[in-house]
Formats: sequence, structure tokens, C-alpha cells
Amino acid sequence: MIHRQQVNEQRAALAFSRQSAVFDSIYAGDKIIRYKRERVRQHLLQYLPPGSTMLELNAGTGEDAVFFAGEGYRVHATDIAEGMQEKLWAKVKANGLEGFVSRELCSFTSLDQLNLKGPYDCIFSNFAGLNCTAELDKVLCSFDPLLKPGGIVTLVILPKFCLWETLLVFKGKFKTAFRRFFSSKGRKAKVEGTDFECWYYSPAYVKRIMERNFELLQQEGLCTIVPPSYIEGFGDKYPMAFSLLRKMEDRYKKSWPWRSIGDYYIISFRKK
Repeated sequence: MIHRQQVNEQRAALAFSRQSAVFDSIYAGDKIIRYKRERVRQHLLQYLPPGSTMLELNAGTGEDAVFFAGEGYRVHATDIAEGMQEKLWAKVKANGLEGFVSRELCSFTSLDQLNLKGPYDCIFSNFAGLNCTAELDKVLCSFDPLLKPGGIVTLVILPKFCLWETLLVFKGKFKTAFRRFFSSKGRKAKVEGTDFECWYYSPAYVKRIMERNFELLQQEGLCTIVPPSYIEGFGDKYPMAFSLLRKMEDRYKKSWPWRSIGDYYIISFRKK
């Protein structure tokens, strides 16, 4: 299992390093991508005091690191993909934020090997980076020593059930519709021609691991009523429908069952 996980991390690092060259151009203009980032940032900002320090996992090309640094937070941005780290640092320099952002090439499964161990006010992982490991329990259990008392953890994770994906069964896309149900042994993903495995995790699983040292603050569904971003161009093609669905999701995002059946869920904890 250990060897398999190491190989999978290497393949994921290669895939996302290759994608780093085109990542921003692919996703920057999509309205649903922007909506998702706004939702995640709004969720996290309600818990972060001004000037907080953040440890960001799977920081990618630095979109969130640059945003939070621009708001006065100090971010240590980590990723396993060298290409992503290079893009991130170019973006940090272009925005004159070197004093607010630091970077480190490190896997979230090896946080005990971080050079900058904090402790931090917040640990943050966006857009399902944590779904690229079968060892999420190991990752979550490594958070406690990296956080100050009262520190915040905010994670954005792909659950084991997504309403929108399941509805694809009516289009005959059975493999996509049910791929999350049978993910306990990993499901194949492909980015820029490179295969790697990912896993899906229920909110209950995450809560069970975190409950010993953390208290739950909030859970929200993300792209539960609003379509997932892989339904490309929806926001531009159907602006009135998109606006209506946004309002509906904003109303029900914290309610059962909507908080658990989106393309993602956002979940936050506070260290006891």
C-alpha cells in the first residue's frame, strides 16, 4: 500500500505539473469556477481574524494564496507539483506579495517533514486536492501539532454522492453517474494524459476522524443546486437560470440533505 501511494503521488505530481502551463487559461473565465472560489473564500473569511497565518495544502497556481495575501494574511503555500509551485511564485512576484507568501514543495501526506511547521492559525485545502490520497485519515491526524489552540481547518472535498452526477444516468452515462459509489479502492483520473487514482470521502468520515481534537464549525454543500463546473459554459449560456440556482443554493447550502450531496462540500473545524 505504501509503495502504491508513493507511485500515485508521483503520478499526480507529474499530471498537475503538466497542467500548470494551461491551468489558469482553462479555468479563469468560467463563471461557475469563479462562483466556487467566491463561496469557499466567503466561508473561510468568516472565521479568520485579520493578519492570521495560513498553511495552504495543494495550493496549485496560487489563486487563493494571492487572494488571501492581498487581504493581509500570511500564507505558506505547499504543493507536490513543481510546475504549480513555479506558476504560484511567478504570480506572487507579479503582485508584489513576496512578504506575505512563502512556498514549499511538500506532500500533504508528509506534513511532519515541513520546513515551516508554524504553528498556524489556519490550515486550508481547496478543490479536492485531498481526494488524491487513500490516506486522508493520516493527513487529518497530522493537523493538530501544526495549529495554534483555537486554530481553524477548512477543507473542500469531493463526497461519495453527487446529485448532479447521479442524474447523468438518464443520459446513459452510467460509469460517471456511479463512479463515486465504488471508489473505496480508488478511481482512475486522467490529467494531461497522465493517470492517477482518487478517492471520495463522506462528511461523516471526516468528522469521525476530526472529532477527538476539533469541534465542527460548519458544513456547506458546493455545487449542489448550481451545476458542477464540468457542465461547461452553463453560466454564460443560461445567465437567468444560473442566477436563480445561485440564490437557491445560498438558501439551502447548510441544510440537509443539500450540505452533503453537492459536487463538493466545504467543512470547517476549530481546534479544541
